[in-house]
Amino acid sequence: MAIKDKEKWNKKYKNTPELLDDRPQSYKLADVIKHTKGLDALDVACGSGRNSIFLANNDFKVTAIDISEVALDTLNKKNNPNVKTKLVDLDTHSFDENKYDLIIMTNFLDRNIIPKLTKALKKDGVLFIETYMFHEENEKPPSNPDFLLKEGELKTFFDKKEVEILEYDEFFNESFELYKMRKQSIVIRKK
Repeated sequence: MAIKDKEKWNKKYKNTPELLDDRPQSYKLADVIKHTKGLDALDVACGSGRNSIFLANNDFKVTAIDISEVALDTLNKKNNPNVKTKLVDLDTHSFDENKYDLIIMTNFLDRNIIPKLTKALKKDGVLFIETYMFHEENEKPPSNPDFLLKEGELKTFFDKKEVEILEYDEFFNESFELYKMRKQSIVIRKK
């Protein structure tokens, strides 16, 4: 396990407990689930599980993965029987291929795993990614610019022979977030 990443995220959640507060799911997620044909879901870098809980309350069987025990403990305390948590290091984690009807990754960016997530989808499975991008109006300076997408970048990760892009958007994040930040989102379906 990437000890530095694990320590970083555990410390971040302990030092900023409002990150673990109950918040609404991604506003786009309600529309995303309309595209899915099955109920097996994976929430990558789930944090305290706001999106996992939303999916579980909509009958999805959710595997919620994260590197932080602090975040997963918070999610586990919600006692939702449709959510199973798993502590993973995304640098070394192997995703089973053709397993999920829906995969989501929000407020987190790891460019290297995006192809693996696509392979982990069943045929007609849906992948939803929503995360931060560089923008001059962002209120929070980036700790590492590699964690911010460039304009239009999400669309470049996918082979149109393998997937269909269902939706793409660039927008400012929800008002309940700590800082005003520009985001990108994409919804793809595996062919």
